[in-house]
Amino acid sequence: MGDKVIRKEEFQDFLKALKRTHEVFVPVREDGFHSLKPLTGEEKVDLNFINTRLSPKSLLLPQSERMLVFTMDEKAEDAHILKEAPKDYPLKVIVGMRPCDAMALRLVDVNFDNAEFKDPWWVKRLESMTLVGLGCSQPCSTCFCTSVNCGPFNENGLDVLLFDLGESFLAKTLTEKGVELLKVAGVEKDADSGLKKRACELKTKAEKKVSSHVPTDKLKEKDVNDLFNASFWDDAAFACINCGTCTFLCPTCWCFDIQDEVTKKRGDRIRNWDSCMFPLFTLHASGHNPRAEKVQRVRQRFMHKLKYYVDKYSNGVACVGCGRCVRYCPVNIDIRDVFRFMNDL
Repeated sequence: MGDKVIRKEEFQDFLKALKRTHEVFVPVREDGFHSLKPLTGEEKVDLNFINTRLSPKSLLLPQSERMLVFTMDEKAEDAHILKEAPKDYPLKVIVGMRPCDAMALRLVDVNFDNAEFKDPWWVKRLESMTLVGLGCSQPCSTCFCTSVNCGPFNENGLDVLLFDLGESFLAKTLTEKGVELLKVAGVEKDADSGLKKRACELKTKAEKKVSSHVPTDKLKEKDVNDLFNASFWDDAAFACINCGTCTFLCPTCWCFDIQDEVTKKRGDRIRNWDSCMFPLFTLHASGHNPRAEKVQRVRQRFMHKLKYYVDKYSNGVACVGCGRCVRYCPVNIDIRDVFRFMNDL
């Protein structure tokens, strides 16, 4: 597609040019954490980070979203008729997301956009979004992306990939959407062979810095019932407090609940993030709960990511090795240990 150069002293101008035609989201440091925030001109863009606390998933699957509206007014012609809530799909660009989060969106995409079912809101949002990734030059000790079909400079799912070369960024265009974005921003300078060589060396060095690894080679061949009934689940779940931190931070979790909320005669059908780690998640109207025990919920989380997903989609595990769940689990449950338990059973 072609490689371009963006000098760092011109980076703010690059963002301003994008803002003329797109809603721009950038990494911003707040209260000790990095988040992707809309660019307004007042915040300080900070590209010196390991990863954002929350992934960009919420820009396609909001934590709470009004899906449908209805009226309870019996006099109205459309009483009790569900109508789609008004939505718009402005052009958006995320600048500075990590490659693992772009890969995660592609893994989630198979659930929301497939031959049997298409979530129209997810599909339209993804179509209107351009993803500009920032390669990870200094992977964290909890990252294990290279073990799960990803990597610190993985290109899958991105439109443009930035390489931080010190005084400038090399912008590698990966799709036609990425090419058009750089044209809109006025980025015209081609990268010379020297810069391309440095970018290649940076990628190689970063991949070697990933010190944490997990086995995945035997997961596909494992018998589901053998894994389901394995003895290690009690140990894996012992410390869990079912807080849901791992699922809310995970870029490849997509569980949601749908609720109707009525105020006077106005009704809204709302989709909210949910978690398989919560006791109410599988509670039936009858009162029966097939996952009433903590160990059953912990087993479900890991079986879905490392076995059910693998068997259904045959495109690897539903994990990109970002390490968020490892870093933020309040009781130090480590998914890397579960990889080893399941793969080496």
